[in-house]
Amino acid sequence: MPACPACGSEVGPGATQCPSCQLSVSLFPAVREAAGSSPDEDPAYLRTIGELLATVDLAKPATPAAEGRPHGLLSPPRRGAARGAPPLKRKRPAKAIAPLRDLPQLPTVASDSELRQRLGEYFELGRRLGADFTDFAARANAAAVSGDANSLAVLAREMFVHLVSAIAEEFESALAERNEITQLVPTPSADVELDAIRESIRLGDLAGALRRLTHVRDELVRLEEEWEVGKILVSECDLIVQTVRELGGDPGPAEGPLEEGRKLLAKGRRLDAEKVLARAAIALWTVLEPRLFEDLRRIRDRINEARNAGADIAVGVTALRDLATELRQRNFVGMLMAYRRLRSFADGLAPAETASPEVGTLAPALRPGPSA
Repeated sequence: MPACPACGSEVGPGATQCPSCQLSVSLFPAVREAAGSSPDEDPAYLRTIGELLATVDLAKPATPAAEGRPHGLLSPPRRGAARGAPPLKRKRPAKAIAPLRDLPQLPTVASDSELRQRLGEYFELGRRLGADFTDFAARANAAAVSGDANSLAVLAREMFVHLVSAIAEEFESALAERNEITQLVPTPSADVELDAIRESIRLGDLAGALRRLTHVRDELVRLEEEWEVGKILVSECDLIVQTVRELGGDPGPAEGPLEEGRKLLAKGRRLDAEKVLARAAIALWTVLEPRLFEDLRRIRDRINEARNAGADIAVGVTALRDLATELRQRNFVGMLMAYRRLRSFADGLAPAETASPEVGTLAPALRPGPSA
């Protein structure tokens, strides 16, 4: 029985799709061909983009030169490759972590010594948060010299409000980062800490809240680094799906491996997920490629018309060169972002004006006919 080129599952005779990842059997040959191409071999689409580039920018050779070592379609994406891509679309339910709403009341202090100790804690928290407490420090020194306990109490209230606001802002930032990561993988440790931070703030335990915030940040950074390749691959696939739909196509026959990759990520099977997601990008590319190059030919014709009419096409040529470079490096995200810039430029060009006929061309038709 043949094996699915995306997930490796066996596919029985007469099946129309893979039983595991639902990749359409009709796409098996194209995915195998794309996945089996050598990094040193220029696929047909690279030759096509080179020809398009040559017809727009005559100063460049037909085949774009490689910049650095190209990575194969199944190689891990470069770090940061998904930067600038649309945000991930939520595909899996996740535990809702509520934002902060009610801020705590200022803790009461029973004595001047306790008030001074509280102020010292606030200054230390401000230092850890990187806050500018220069004005607070000057006021605290002046009140301490004059023995003005009332001024110290007012100062403590102001510092408390300032610190709560700063910690709440850090909490919301960490929550937004957690919500993005949890679209791919569960974040149980960070979730526990975020709930505890809310309770610490409610009780006025700002030191405890900040300590837990540090733990959350460390955990989220660890998850980002561990799952970055999977995140990039999902972003890449989502962007291809979006582009196929924009060009009037149906990504459905190739979307199965993407959903299978998401499930594997959610189960914590990182390496298996990365392999399936890389194949998912190839499958989706086989659906996108013909429509993309059809639109690129339309864009090429429009740019050439504008150049012949005397328009400046430098921005379009640069975008086309960027597209060619990213495509040679198999960076689908970078390629599609360059394609969007190119399409926006071409669609913004003024339509070519039809040349008005010369007066002399019309003159014979305007002369009176011969006398009868």
